[in-house]
Amino acid sequence: MEEQIAAQVDVLFGKAVVIAAALAVALVAQRIVVRLTKKVLEASEVPNASIFVNILRALIWSLALLSVMQPVFGVDPSGLIAALGVVSVAISLGLQDTISNIVGGLGLMVGRVVQPGDKVTVGSTSGVVTDVTWRSTTLRTREGDVDVIPNSVLNKTTLTHLDDVNAGCCTVKFAVAPGFDLDVVSAEVVAAAEEALGADLDARYRTAVCYTGITAYGTEGFAALHVADGVLFSSARTRLVHALHGKPWLARAI
Repeated sequence: MEEQIAAQVDVLFGKAVVIAAALAVALVAQRIVVRLTKKVLEASEVPNASIFVNILRALIWSLALLSVMQPVFGVDPSGLIAALGVVSVAISLGLQDTISNIVGGLGLMVGRVVQPGDKVTVGSTSGVVTDVTWRSTTLRTREGDVDVIPNSVLNKTTLTHLDDVNAGCCTVKFAVAPGFDLDVVSAEVVAAAEEALGADLDARYRTAVCYTGITAYGTEGFAALHVADGVLFSSARTRLVHALHGKPWLARAI
């Protein structure tokens, strides 16, 4: 009887040692991994970074639990791991787009690819970044629209950072009838833009007039307006078109 009790005590002691060792390793691993992760995420200014810290904590303690299942409880963890693998695959397939957006958002945040206030062009959309979340990036265009772009799409689309010159530039096309002096027309267009838009023009840049080709109707060109922040492109174009309407040099269909 005493030998059986001693054997049971030895078994329990061995199991306690295994549990204590697993706990100690898990605590040390958690402290090191969490500390390093927090430093990286804080340096990257990732919002809601605690979600990743909690995921790492859960992963560490899950591994610790799996490591003691066989020696302490006599349960083979391979079956549980296989079941969790099947469940994970099913969940990942069902949340494929969401996971893709979250991973894309993490890459954007850590890499600081875009941040609120940046002036960018994504595909055919240009605007100012107003928000970057785990799932999407929000742009406010100079036409006043708000575009919500999934991060998975943003990672697959050409992204261009705009300087102030290009970010605030909109164009108005026109055509000059044959026989008119293009220099005189250019000066008139610039004067009309300054009068029509006034303080809504960006004082750092002067309105430019460029000519792009010659057609049967006349010489094609455009005015490049550099408007101040907050001024809608559509409003700037409309005011200049009104100012140029009826000018004798405008080409007309023959």
